[in-house]
Amino acid sequence: MGWIGETVDSIRSIQIRQLLTQAVSLGMIVTSALIIWKALMCITGSESPVVVVLSGSMEPGFKRGDILFLHMSKDPIRAGEIVVFNIDGREIPIVHRVIKVHERQDTGEVDVLTKGDNNYGDDRLLYAHGQLWLQRHHIMGRAVGFLPYVGWVTIIMTEKPVIKYILIGALGLLVITSKD
Repeated sequence: MGWIGETVDSIRSIQIRQLLTQAVSLGMIVTSALIIWKALMCITGSESPVVVVLSGSMEPGFKRGDILFLHMSKDPIRAGEIVVFNIDGREIPIVHRVIKVHERQDTGEVDVLTKGDNNYGDDRLLYAHGQLWLQRHHIMGRAVGFLPYVGWVTIIMTEKPVIKYILIGALGLLVITSKD
């Protein structure tokens, strides 16, 4: 049995103190990741500072699986900028380009119309029923950089959950059986 037998023997020989130490270490790793995420949210002003492109609607600029880095400032949104926005009633944010900006004369607020670079028409069919423009509260952030293909890990784990469970199980086994 080799490796499997050694792993089972290793799990049997774990002492309570060692198990608690490893659990605390795992907790510190998870807590550190959450702190880093919250810090990025504060620095970028975006509720989600990093997003994965899930469709081909922005090709050739951004491909499925690219990771986008977002920033949300007080500056007015301009036509040509790439924004990530949420639509009422939908969970998954959308990455598209602003094609038209409309400033309301009475309030000075700016409404925007978006379109995917690889789509034929604007996004009004994607918006909530009766909605013709996006307001500022719909926009999560502006794309300020990207990392190609790295988001495929997220896409694969979302589309094939068994891979996610295998990976989590393997990492858990690694944490439990490590000697440090």
